Amino acid sequence: MNSTKSLPIVHITNVQKSFGDIKAVNGVTLDIDKGGFFSLLGPSGCGKTTLLRLIAGFEKPDQGQIEIDGRDMESVEPNLRPTNMVFQSYAIFPHLNVQENVGYGLKKRNFSKKEKVSMVNEILKLVGLDGLNQRSASALSGGQRQRVALARALILKPKVLLLDEPLSALDKKLREQMQIELRQLQRAVGISFILVTHDQEEALTMSDTIAVMFDGKVEQQASPQDLYDRPISKRVASFIGDMNFIKVNVTSKTKDSITLKSSALGELRLSQRQFAQEPDLGETEIGIRPEMFNILDTKDKTEIQEFAKAEIAEMEFFGSSTQYKVRLFSNKDFLLISEKNSFGKSKRKLGDSVKITWNKGAFVGFN
Repeated sequence: MNSTKSLPIVHITNVQKSFGDIKAVNGVTLDIDKGGFFSLLGPSGCGKTTLLRLIAGFEKPDQGQIEIDGRDMESVEPNLRPTNMVFQSYAIFPHLNVQENVGYGLKKRNFSKKEKVSMVNEILKLVGLDGLNQRSASALSGGQRQRVALARALILKPKVLLLDEPLSALDKKLREQMQIELRQLQRAVGISFILVTHDQEEALTMSDTIAVMFDGKVEQQASPQDLYDRPISKRVASFIGDMNFIKVNVTSKTKDSITLKSSALGELRLSQRQFAQEPDLGETEIGIRPEMFNILDTKDKTEIQEFAKAEIAEMEFFGSSTQYKVRLFSNKDFLLISEKNSFGKSKRKLGDSVKITWNKGAFVGFN
C-alpha cells in the first residue's frame, strides 16, 4: 500500500511584504507540516515576526499566497482564521482573574455557562494551572502569566498556534523549564505550533523543523540536527552555535571525494557529501564544531595519523564543559575546542602544549 504525505497545514508561496523601502519578507516559500513544532529563527530584523503576523492576518502580503489547511487566506480576517497567537507581552487583562482571562474568547461562542467552565477547567489542567481559576492576574508569576496566555490561545482549539517569542521575558531557569513544558504541551494537544525566536538553543531544543531567516529570506529549512551538523552556508553555521572556519585550498576532486590542503591542519580528504555544493578548485572554507576536536597530551602514545600541535591560549569553564582557545604551532591560527568535564579528568593549564585530533567526517563545506 502506498503511503501519501499529508498536505502541509501552512503553505506559503513567494510571499513579500515591504514597509517603505524595507523588504521585511522577500519572496518566502515554505511548507509547515501538520502536528509539528516549527520555528522561525533569525536575528532581529530578519522578517520572522512579520512572517508570523502575515500568517495570522495582522499584516497583508504585497505579493504571494498563504494557505492554511488548504484554504487561501487572502480575504480571511484574523479573527476568522484557524489560528491563535501568544504575544511576547502575553496581553493578559489585568482586571480579570485567571478563569475570566482564559475564557474570554468563549464569550461570543454558543456554549452554556457549564460548558464554558468545563472547557476552562480542562485547559487549565493541561497547562498546569489547575485550581487557580480565581487567582487575580496581578498575583501571577511570569511563568503563570505565560501559561494563562497559552491556555487562552488554546481553548478555542485553533489548527495553528502562533508564538511570538513568548519566553523572552522569563529568567534563564524558568525559560528552560517552560521550553520543556511547551514542547510537552504541543505533543499533548497535537496542534501545529509556529514559534518565532532569535534564541538558537531554544529553537534547537523545541523544534521538529527550523527555518533560518536572514534579510527577509529563508536561508535554510531543516531539522535541528541537520541544521547543526550540515549548515549550507557560513552565515547559518555562524548563527547556530560556535564554528571554527578554516581556510583551505581545493587541490583535486573525484566523483566521491575532495582533497584539500590547509596551513592549519595539513592535507584533508573529505567526502563530496560533506559539501552543500561541489567546490571549485582553489581557495574556500570548511567548518568544524568545537566539540568535534579532541585534545591529547603531547606524551600520549596513541597512534594517530591526523593531528596538529598547539598551545592552550585561553580557557573558559562552563561547569559541564570547558572551552579552550588553542594556538596552532603550524600557522599561529586559533581554534575553539570544547571538552566535556568528567570526574578524575586531568586539568589543563594555560600554556600547555597539546595534540589536537579530529574525525574528518565532522567537517562541513559551504556554498
